[in-house]
Amino acid sequence: MSDKENRPIEKHHPRAEGASNPPHGRFARIGKGEMGGKAQGLVRFENIMANALDTDAYPNIKVDIPWFWVIATDWFDLFMEENRLYDIALSDAKDQHMANAFQRAELPAELVGELKKLISDVHVPLAVRSSGLLEDALNEPFAGVYDTKMVPNNQFSTESRLRTLVEAVKFVYVSTFSRDAKSYRQAMGRSHQEEKMAVIIQEIVGLRHGDRFYPSVSGVARSYNFYAFGNTPPEKGVVSLALGLGKTIVDGGRSWTYCPAHPRAKPPFGSTKELLTQTQTRFWAVNMGKPPTYDPIKETEYLYAGDLRHAEEDGVLREVASTYDPQSDRITMGTGLRGPRVLNFAPLLELGDIPLNDVVRDLLKICEDDLGNPVEIEFAANFGHGGNACARLGFLQVRPMCVSDDRVEIEEHELQGEHVIVASEEVLGNGQLDTIKDVVYVKPDAFSAKDTWLVAAQLEEMNRELLAAKLPYLLVVMGRLGTSDPWLGIPVKWGQVSGAKVVVEASTSGMNVDMSQGSHFFHNVNCLRILYFSTDKTGQYPVKWEWLERQRQVRESQHVRHVTLVSPLHIKVDGRSGRGVIFCERTNTVSD
Repeated sequence: MSDKENRPIEKHHPRAEGASNPPHGRFARIGKGEMGGKAQGLVRFENIMANALDTDAYPNIKVDIPWFWVIATDWFDLFMEENRLYDIALSDAKDQHMANAFQRAELPAELVGELKKLISDVHVPLAVRSSGLLEDALNEPFAGVYDTKMVPNNQFSTESRLRTLVEAVKFVYVSTFSRDAKSYRQAMGRSHQEEKMAVIIQEIVGLRHGDRFYPSVSGVARSYNFYAFGNTPPEKGVVSLALGLGKTIVDGGRSWTYCPAHPRAKPPFGSTKELLTQTQTRFWAVNMGKPPTYDPIKETEYLYAGDLRHAEEDGVLREVASTYDPQSDRITMGTGLRGPRVLNFAPLLELGDIPLNDVVRDLLKICEDDLGNPVEIEFAANFGHGGNACARLGFLQVRPMCVSDDRVEIEEHELQGEHVIVASEEVLGNGQLDTIKDVVYVKPDAFSAKDTWLVAAQLEEMNRELLAAKLPYLLVVMGRLGTSDPWLGIPVKWGQVSGAKVVVEASTSGMNVDMSQGSHFFHNVNCLRILYFSTDKTGQYPVKWEWLERQRQVRESQHVRHVTLVSPLHIKVDGRSGRGVIFCERTNTVSD
């Protein structure tokens, strides 16, 4: 296994100027092992896009896949074996302890040599991404379960840039064995030994603005919309857009959501005030300036969190922002007036000078036709300081979605009644479930937004116990679950609540937010067929907390309670209407 002859290196490396003057081909492979699901998807789609996308239809926007290298899985195997890392990787060690052990370990010398060749002539920011064997499968998506590290790659010395790249590769390797990943595989019935990690090293789509590097727009688009609003059918899809790196969207932060068939239609905000408070105000960028505090096990080590003031200084709000006029209480497209900026992407979507939405619609159709399934894609775009002539859309990823066609009928009168515990007309999923007897819920009287990180830790602990006991459960939380913003909801990763088969998001006065459809968390919920309730924001169908409090308590922490029921709940979700209801049996009305 250590014989170099068994792991030949394909000697076709993209050049440093790949972003502006790409070489022939946009992909190189290091090693002879497997490439993982994410990398295979990119390679496959590069060929499909070249034949199916009519680039002549969009003369003022360039569409491509950012060039990338793949470190194949045979190097992962060798790294693990040479450093004897499986003992700690398969143990119950804390993530931080394990991450430090992986950073102390050495990559195979031959791999380091190849990475040095790669990095010697490359001076653009890089995303070091996971590409596990289990990633992006239809029924086991693993979206966002493993980590990505972005690096500026702008140090003067090749040795410094190589060291940073090597640390990032080890950062991705160790995420294979994080507690989150292990919990996820356990919930899927997969053994830890089944997973092997390939690593993608990819050019980041973006432009440099002083000490910040980021794209004008990042996006996640779906060809099927589980929460279609108005009279738009679900098959018309949905797109989420954000300023800066796509981390904002995939981590469940604030983004702008619209239907690609009707890009000028406004999302259903109740008021201008709600629009101002629920749209994006901060963005992620790669830090190209002063080196940060050294912390190789931190995902955001080389990232910078900016606000709209910084984006305006960089001149990137022209195509994405509008302005609020407090005197008229109106939103005016563009940034020509003084006033608070609103990221509603109106200049981009309503004027259509840059045909981003048309390109996204074509990409969705091409991917859907190829996979034979509804799909989710990720992309990033630059508009540049020169306007249309500099526009570029980089295609980053495609995943299949899972849409059930089971027929479940729920009439409106079923949403209310003595035995209705939860009801909603905003529900993800489709089907019926009659096996849930355990409920984990966040105690409403003890909940505060400042405690959401504590709530996440307590949910993880109870989830671990229920997984070990093989007890699926109903989870009831406050605000948006799976967000990276603790003021929007509870910042868990899916592995921390992976035993839940039904989830209810209860709105509060301070957390009245919609689900983030572009997030990795949302994608996993969809593909794993989790029934997912978002309670009615008007309060028409409130959660019956008093009923939950009467059930037999199994365990309680400061913020979370686990109760068990005498009889299973009856849960129905009609995916066509978006209606869902959870009934209790009469024997559960009062539990001993």
